[in-house]
Amino acid sequence: MPSPGSVLELLMAKPSSQSSQLTFREAKVELYKMTRNHPYTIYCGCELKYSGSKNKPPKPDFQKCGFTPRKEDSRAYRVEAEHVVPAYTLGHQRLCWQNGGRENCSKTDRVYAYMEGDLHNLFPAIGQVNQDRSNYRFTDMGGKPYQYGQCQMLVDFKLRQVQPPRNEVRGTIARAYLYMRDRYSLRMNEREQAMMEAWANQYPPQPWECERSKLIKSIQGNGNIYIDSRCTK
Repeated sequence: MPSPGSVLELLMAKPSSQSSQLTFREAKVELYKMTRNHPYTIYCGCELKYSGSKNKPPKPDFQKCGFTPRKEDSRAYRVEAEHVVPAYTLGHQRLCWQNGGRENCSKTDRVYAYMEGDLHNLFPAIGQVNQDRSNYRFTDMGGKPYQYGQCQMLVDFKLRQVQPPRNEVRGTIARAYLYMRDRYSLRMNEREQAMMEAWANQYPPQPWECERSKLIKSIQGNGNIYIDSRCTK
């Protein structure tokens, strides 16, 4: 297992000219910029359309990916920055969350701010899918997707769990989870950990994922070893 920097080391580290700690707001801007290199949403694989502004979120192209909204609402037609490891998972046990929720943690807890703005855990997603996924755990329930047209994402609202849509997405999800676990000493139960390790091994990083990790390292100063160790040098 990789040996990550501790939270204490993260707090004591001095920013260099080649790295910076981003707020979530800043991280979203960087995410939409670098996503131009691989302009697709993480779960449904919808291609992204960009306007002239580099800082403006792109919009999903439903015609190519066959996505159909589960219900009509504005979030179905926009792209959002999805925390693969949910913000709730990152913060709900912290004192700041108990005293004011996510907004309070973002303002007052430096460790939470590191986690919330970590680009290795942020991916573009259709807003409605991001909303429906909520803080549910990923699993392989063997269900047949039906909620979002040709998008193979499956959300079980009753059991509060989600089945990822495509095999390659499972690898991407797993590497984000394992990175966040190591980087911030997050707890995972044995079943979830075994599943993520299996997905990470079974579905190796794609070239775009390798380039993404390099780009993130140039922005925030560190790569994802679960990606970097398996990419061609």
